[in-house]
Amino acid sequence: MKFSGSHILSISQFDRGDIERVFEVADRMEPYAHRQRVTKVLDGAILGNMFFEPSTRTRVSFGCAFNLLGGEVRETTGFETSAIAKGESLYDTARVLSGYSDVIVMRHPVSGSVAEFAAASRVPVMNGGDGANEHPSQALLDLYTIRKELQHQGRSDLDGLRIAMIGDLKYGRTVHSLCKLLCLYRNVTVVLISPTELQMPGAIVEQLRSAGHTVVESDVMEGSISKVDIAYSTRIQEERFADRAEADLYRGRYRLNQAIYTRNCEPNTVIMHPLPRDSRSEANELDNDLNDNPNLAIFRQADNGVLVRMALFALILDVVDQVDKNARDVNWYTERRF
Repeated sequence: MKFSGSHILSISQFDRGDIERVFEVADRMEPYAHRQRVTKVLDGAILGNMFFEPSTRTRVSFGCAFNLLGGEVRETTGFETSAIAKGESLYDTARVLSGYSDVIVMRHPVSGSVAEFAAASRVPVMNGGDGANEHPSQALLDLYTIRKELQHQGRSDLDGLRIAMIGDLKYGRTVHSLCKLLCLYRNVTVVLISPTELQMPGAIVEQLRSAGHTVVESDVMEGSISKVDIAYSTRIQEERFADRAEADLYRGRYRLNQAIYTRNCEPNTVIMHPLPRDSRSEANELDNDLNDNPNLAIFRQADNGVLVRMALFALILDVVDQVDKNARDVNWYTERRF
């Protein structure tokens, strides 16, 4: 794909070469994300961060990525603080706010809404999640994390990957996008573990099988995670259900703790989760007793989100080759966090 000036709306835009390009640039962002170097390559540029659905990690991660490249961030959070609450259309909102920004990240609860917004925008738009549809930057950072975790184990590529996806696969947009991304690779085994009512949409399952992948569907976690490289857990997407009572029917169905991990998983199975993990006692899909497990990658996963989003901004705004030219060493105290 041509990155410069492009919208990032769906994983379907990417081919395998595009993914490698994003990951190559993400690797180059490490000194800046790890506070070893400072760059001002986007000095004067403005990110419009528009989040019409609750978010902490994604919103702050995008803002942090833009700041680390030297840009400034303007935020809109929630419908009640925007003109949309007064009846303004997405078209009008896009036309106006794209005049105030150099790039926009948008999250919206309605599937397809970000693409509708982008069609009217005068600047590139990145999809920060549209309903139960897609979350492309999350899928990219997930795959980037998988690659890095397997590299630490001596694996050279993602072909032949074995991954289990666990929980709410019907409404979990992160796993929807990740499945589409996995279709670019070869000989992948995908184990889909969910209640029957929350199974992965059939169209995505068919897409995986059409790509030549092995797909196993199950409603039982123990045993199903015994021969995978990655155990990717998701929370129940309560906001997609009619009410909390309906969501409660499924909450806590699949709980992974250290005892279950030891009993079922291979010693190097990597544990991932798009966050936030629901730590309430009735849910607790990833128990706190996993926090000392070296294969728990959820916080490394979150850190990698900054690298990948920095890479996307640098590619879209066409400054990749200028990043190092506008750099200097960090001159304040920063302890080693990475």
